[in-house]
This record gives sequence, C-alpha cells and structure tokens, in this order.
Amino acid sequence: MADYDYDLFTIGAGSGGVRASRVAAAHGARVAVAEEYRIGGTCVIRGCVPKKMLVYGAHFAEDLEDARHFGWEMGECRFDWIKLRDNVLGDVDRLNGLYTQTLESNKVEIFHERATLTGPNEVTLASGEKKTARHILICTGARPHVPSCPGHEHGITSNEAFHLDAIPKRILIAGAGYIANEFAGIFHQFGAKVTLMNRSDQLLRGYDESIRDRLLQISMIKGINFRFNANFEKIEKNGDGSLVVHMSNHDPMEVDCVLFATGRVPNTQNLGLEDVGVKLNERGAIAVDEHSRTNIESIYAVGDVTDRVQLTPVAIREGQAFADTVFGGKPTTVDYSCIPSAVFSHPPIAAVGLTEAEATQKYGSVKVYTSDFRAMKNVVAHRNERSLYKMVCEASTERVLGIHMIGSESPEIMQAAAVAVKAGLTKADFDATVAIHPTMAEELVLLK
Repeated sequence: MADYDYDLFTIGAGSGGVRASRVAAAHGARVAVAEEYRIGGTCVIRGCVPKKMLVYGAHFAEDLEDARHFGWEMGECRFDWIKLRDNVLGDVDRLNGLYTQTLESNKVEIFHERATLTGPNEVTLASGEKKTARHILICTGARPHVPSCPGHEHGITSNEAFHLDAIPKRILIAGAGYIANEFAGIFHQFGAKVTLMNRSDQLLRGYDESIRDRLLQISMIKGINFRFNANFEKIEKNGDGSLVVHMSNHDPMEVDCVLFATGRVPNTQNLGLEDVGVKLNERGAIAVDEHSRTNIESIYAVGDVTDRVQLTPVAIREGQAFADTVFGGKPTTVDYSCIPSAVFSHPPIAAVGLTEAEATQKYGSVKVYTSDFRAMKNVVAHRNERSLYKMVCEASTERVLGIHMIGSESPEIMQAAAVAVKAGLTKADFDATVAIHPTMAEELVLLK
C-alpha cells in the first residue's frame, strides 16, 4: 500500500473546501488545505456575506424616509460609505478568522499558498514543496467574467466593489443576473445614478417571468435606468477619470464607474489539470460524476469549479457528501431538484421549484394562484410598491410545483415555503394552514 503525506489534500478553502476538509478530518482522515488568498472563499470574503451587509445598509435609505410616516422626527440624514465599508470589511476579517479556527481546531493543516496538480496523488505548492495524498479535492471556485472589449481594464468587478474609496456618482452595471440587480439596488440606494446594461432584453433569466417583470417595473420607478440589447464596443477613459462607454444600439454614455456583473467563470486555469488528464466539460468546468469524482479515480471536485449549481449552500452540501462518501463510509449524493434561491435586489426575489413556463412545458396543464398586494407598511408610508406572490400547481393533483415571490423579506419567507414544495405538499395543504395575521407571509395560505 502506498504511503501518502495525507489522506486528503484540498485545493481551495471556500465554503465547499472548508466543509469537506473539516468533515473528512472528523471522520479520522489526515487533511491539508492550500488556499492562495483567504480562508472562507468567495461567499465569505468577497461575495454573498459582505454583499448582504451592503444590502442591509442600503435598506436604511427608504426605511429612514418611511419612518417619518410612522411618527419619527429626524433631522437630515447623511450616509458615510467609508464607515459602512470598513465595518463590513472588519466583519469579513472576523469570519476569515473563524473559518481558519474551524480548520485548525479539526487538526487540518493549512498552507497559505497556491497548489497545483502534478500527479494523480501529488500537488506542488508555490514554494516548490511537493505533497502527496490518497485523495485530492479541487475547490477553487469561480471568478467574475470580464468582457474582452477594448478598455475593459477600466472597469471593476464585484471583487473590487467592496473596496471602493467612494460611491460613484454615475455607475454602469453590465449584466442582468442576480449580482447585477443586487448591486444596482445597493448603489441606487446609496445615491448613485445607476444604469443597468444587458446584451438581451431580459432580466434574471431562469426566474419566473411575472416576477422578473415586476422587478423591472419597480426598478424603473425607483429611477434605475436600463439599456437592453446592448453589447460593449469600447470603454474610453477621460482625463478627469470619467469613462465613456460605447455600446451597440445605444448612444455612448459617460459614467464614473463600470461594474462587470456578466457571470462567473470556473477557476480551472493553471491548476495542472491538463497535465494530469482531468477532463473539463464544454463550459470549461471540471466534469464530475454524482459523487463529485473526476475521470481520475483519486481526484474529486466540488463547488463552483464544477459549475453544477453556483450557490454556496450547494457547495457545502457537495463537500459534506464527498467527505461522508469517501471517509465516512456513507455514500451520499446531492439532490439538485427543488433548490430554493434568492436575489437580494431592491425589493428581493425568492423562488423554489418550477416557473410557470417550465411547469407548463413539463406537465402541459397547470393551475396558477397569485396574490398581488401592497404591504401594510407601504400603505402607511405612502409607498406604492406592490409585492407579488405566485404558486404554480399541477392541474390534476394541485401539487405545488413552484413558488415565486417578490417583496420585502421574500427570502426569509421562502426558506420555510421551500420545505413544503420539497415535501410535495398541495395547494389544499397551504389552504388548510391558519394564517398568521397581519403578516406578508400569510398571503401564501390565502392565494387565489
């Protein structure tokens, strides 16, 4: 039997890598992790966690305005971006420390440097040191895609957005997915003039059409501008630092910042994958089977680098399943059906299951129940913004196939509703549940 330095060597200490390493170690494996940036990965360091903190900060813009209608008298409010930015980055430091502590307390050895594959059971660290392992797990995640137009170096991505020295007065956000819409809401509430540019004429492809349309309507009413069917031609930088963006089908526009939010690319470059023979799929992601194993028996991959479902909780589940399968004697696979998701736009969106279009295509006949309402808080605050809840059911059985929501606290409400959809409950089960009144969530058991 070959003698290895470790039972498991993990490349990348993001959400999936940390979970897999910690659980494998708890199963008794000798584990090491190499991370070239910071422990915690995209979500914790420069993704969903700090972004959600900015979302919280952005909500105060309207909350403080609405408070006056609820009897609160306040003087002129002033927003301090530097204070929020530094508080958010400070909490990122705290979380980075906690993730590091989690690995260390489970006796996982950490190498704070890059590692590449140099064999089916060997990695080479940036320092030149070689390590061997019975199993190698690749968890290198993904990075923001940057368009290749002339002048693209003048733009930033979500990575840099958390470190800005000031909120730009005018910002162009390229893309129409969740990252683009979330930052559009954040920067708009912080006082920037926001334009969202997209190469097609649709927002949030994959979400229910009714919900997407409602977000577009609300965003336009708030003052966010949109340029659809637009592709970059070039970006020019003026002497004063401003940028002129040239795009197809529209006039050039001058802004102070361009933020690329045009998708994420699996981090598979310069890892030694080709040298070892690890296969990639047509999207450039690592191809794996249901147990996250590559075509090389000793090498596995989980998380965004596999481009199955680019969500942090999914990467965590994949890491857990890998560790339980390989080191826990408990073969486990991840169920990718009925995964709930959220867009922390302004207002937020949440969804689980099939959209109306998907359900119609799959089942032919469906029943759709909706509630289009104005939240009590908005009525008192004289705000006309309306929420929309939508339930898609199989026509014959009324089994709930999907729930889609836009409105305040939709992601918080959806987490519990997703359990019901995953369990295969019916519209009658929702109807039989007594409402909690007055809440927004009660609309789920009152849909017509």
